[in-house]
Amino acid sequence: MTDQPLQTEFEFTLPRGYVDDDGTLHTEGRMRLATAADEIQPLQNPRVQSNSSYLTIVLLSRVVTELGTLETIDEDVIQNLFVTDLEYLQAMYERVNNRGRNATETACPDCGSVFDVDVETGAHLAPPADADVEPPGVNTGADDIEEAHGTDESFDAIGTAVTDGVDDGNDTGNEHEQTEVEAGNPSE
Repeated sequence: MTDQPLQTEFEFTLPRGYVDDDGTLHTEGRMRLATAADEIQPLQNPRVQSNSSYLTIVLLSRVVTELGTLETIDEDVIQNLFVTDLEYLQAMYERVNNRGRNATETACPDCGSVFDVDVETGAHLAPPADADVEPPGVNTGADDIEEAHGTDESFDAIGTAVTDGVDDGNDTGNEHEQTEVEAGNPSE
């Protein structure tokens, strides 16, 4: 058993944001873990019964607890989100309810070690307390990546290093230039 408290709410920042009737943009919010009732009760909603795609709207309106300065988040708010924001919240819902945290798995581009990163911050995350034993040769912790590479840099959700803007003195000025071989020219 773990001594860590169960995280039941997760902060998010919408990619575009919800624009209310006054023209105010709301991007910061919170989502809570769904309960069984959150997934069962919307099935009784007549709009869901006539159009199953509406289930997403009803479900998200139940679990999004805060969005900017809005007093209530209801079906009207969720259905008026930009598609990008709706997709973002759907993916977040899946992550937090299936994995217990707003994280995605990625791999170190240098050594291939697999680890989780926080979707919002890009920070390395330790494996969840209930994680299965890792396969031999696969590192899943941020400490393993740090130890292997002597760095504490963060990675974005697709494994690209996110730098802090500090010059480490190792820049050659042409890190982003490709040689003909790297660019796929078979002449070399």
